[in-house]
Amino acid sequence: MKVIYKITYPNGKIYVGKDLTDSINYFGSAAHAIIAADFTREQRRDFTIRREILWESEDASDAEVNAQEIHWIRQLQANDPAIGYNRWPKLKLKSEATS
Repeated sequence: MKVIYKITYPNGKIYVGKDLTDSINYFGSAAHAIIAADFTREQRRDFTIRREILWESEDASDAEVNAQEIHWIRQLQANDPAIGYNRWPKLKLKSEATS
């Protein structure tokens, strides 16, 4: 099973990723330094994250999974630093999109 998932951190920010093996123990490859900067040492001592499956397929190609990942990152605005931890695809600001 191939899945697209959303991780929600205690501060409400999200990370959207893909898992081609449906591993229950996989929580993505978000940049740890970016996430760590949002939490104090005390907050890091005990916290809970949530992992939700947004989309799944038994027979999608890897290319289809990649397209779904991009779709969900954009749909949920996970690449907006105020909302999420995805840094790709690069967020297009409205002024950039119209120029």
